[in-house]
Amino acid sequence: MTALKVGDKAPDFTLPSDGGGEVSLAKLKGKKVVLYFYPRDDTPGCTKEACNFRDAHQHFGKTDAVVIGISKDTVASHDKFKKKYELPFILGSDKELTAAKAYGVWVEKAFMGRKFMGVERATFLIDGKGVIRGIWHKVKIPGHDAEVLTAAKEI
Repeated sequence: MTALKVGDKAPDFTLPSDGGGEVSLAKLKGKKVVLYFYPRDDTPGCTKEACNFRDAHQHFGKTDAVVIGISKDTVASHDKFKKKYELPFILGSDKELTAAKAYGVWVEKAFMGRKFMGVERATFLIDGKGVIRGIWHKVKIPGHDAEVLTAAKEI
């Protein structure tokens, strides 16, 4: 699979989401979408990233952007994570890794000399027509939400 680039059509997906719902990119047509992939609920880095997006949530709303977090955690895990940190946005459960693979974020990772497959921390900014307008791979958490917010204001 070739890597997605800015200007590409964002791959559609439909995933179960927190609260027993469902999230689908196609159903968000007309809205900007901040789609962020993260490795795991309630781990230090993922919690910090989610809380940063939570704290900036009202600012994203002013740009007409919807924030969606996706990991391979279960809906039950998402429900706990969302409640614990009062996350105001949708969390999609990608157990089958269909979205992660479509967006090219299911990658080989290395930790302490061990190689394994995992979800790369990455964010995609998608415009109301479903076109990718920004891509951040291997996200460094500090300041990331502000960088994405600035980009969302510009499209």
